[in-house]
Amino acid sequence: MKEFEIKHERIKTLLDEQGLDALLLQRVSSFAWATCGAASYVNTASTVGEASLLITPAERYLITNNIEATRLEHEEKLKEQGWEFRIAPWHEKNDEIKRLTDGYKVGADLPPFSADLSAELARMRSHLTDEEGERFRTLGCLCAEAMNAAAHSLHRGETEYEIAGHLAAESEKRGVQVVVNFIATDERIFKYRHPLPTEKTLDRYAMLVLCGRKYGLVCSITRFVHFGSLPDEIQKKAEAVARVDAAMLSATRPGKTLGEIFQTAVDTYAEVGYPDEWQLHHQGGSAGYEPREVVASPGATDLVHAGQVYAWNPSITGTKSEDTVIVNEGDNEVLTTIEGWPMLGIEVNGREVKRPAILEIT
Repeated sequence: MKEFEIKHERIKTLLDEQGLDALLLQRVSSFAWATCGAASYVNTASTVGEASLLITPAERYLITNNIEATRLEHEEKLKEQGWEFRIAPWHEKNDEIKRLTDGYKVGADLPPFSADLSAELARMRSHLTDEEGERFRTLGCLCAEAMNAAAHSLHRGETEYEIAGHLAAESEKRGVQVVVNFIATDERIFKYRHPLPTEKTLDRYAMLVLCGRKYGLVCSITRFVHFGSLPDEIQKKAEAVARVDAAMLSATRPGKTLGEIFQTAVDTYAEVGYPDEWQLHHQGGSAGYEPREVVASPGATDLVHAGQVYAWNPSITGTKSEDTVIVNEGDNEVLTTIEGWPMLGIEVNGREVKRPAILEIT
C-alpha cells in the first residue's frame, strides 16, 4: 500500500474509533502529513496554513482561496492526488467548511472546532511510513551539511546575528527551511536554553541549534564550537551530557515507553553528578512534522516503534547534546551525523555509543 493510502486508512480508523463523520486538518504540519509533504503556509511562522483539508469516509476536500489554489494544484499537484478543491475569492469569507460539515460530527487538529484530536494526530504524524523515513534520511544529511559548514565558518568577533545568518544561508541554499535558529555565545550559553540570536559578539564559545524543515518533516541538530582549549568545567559537562544522551539513545528501542526513556535520563543525570539539570528543560521526544510531536515526560506510556524518528536534547547548563535518529529494527541510525566531527565514545551496557564532542579551533 502506498504512503497516501496508508495515511488515509489510518484517518478512517481514527474516525471510526472516535465516532466521528469527518476530520478537519488546519495545521501546517497536519496538511504536510496528509498530503505527503505539501506546503500550505505563506507565513513560515504560522501554525495554521492558508489551506485546510476536510476528510470524510467518502470524500477529500481542500479548502483555500484563489491566491493559493494555483500553486497547490500546479506545483504541489494536489488535484492529481485526489483532493476536490473548494475555492473562494481571497476577499470573501469561505463558508465551505461550515457547509460541508453541516450535520456532521467533526474532529480537528486544533481546538475549539468540535472534537479536539490534536494529541491523537501528533502521535499519528510520528508513526512514519518507509517513504517518510527515506525523506528524513535526506533531510538529516542536509541539516548536518549545513551545520558543519556554518560551524566551520565562525570567526571570533562576529555577532550572533551573523552566525545565525551563516546557519540560515547554509540551510536554505540546500532547500532546508529554518524553523528554529538558536545561537548563543560565551556566557549566554550558560544563561538560556532557548537563546534567540542577539548583537553580542563571539569571543570563544558558540552554540548553534537548527531545526530544519523539508518535505514538511523537521530535523533537529545542535553543535558547539570553542576557540582554544576547552576549560575543564565545559569539558566535564560536555562528557556528562553526552553520557545522558547515549543512555537515552540506547534505551530508545521498540517496545520501550517514553516514560522509561525519560527515567533513564533522570537516573543518568544523577549518576554523572547533575541530578537536577533535567528539570531545567524538556528532554525531547518523537519527531515528525513538528520538531517534537510527543515530548517525553514522567510516566508517559507512548511506545517506541520501529520506523519512528526521535530527537533527544539533554542539557547541562552550558552544554547540550542533540541529534535526530531513526529507530530501525536492528539498531538506531543517527540521521544528522557530521563526517569528521570530533566524537566522544560512551560505553552503555557494553556497547560504544558515539556522541558529538565540542569542536575546538586552535
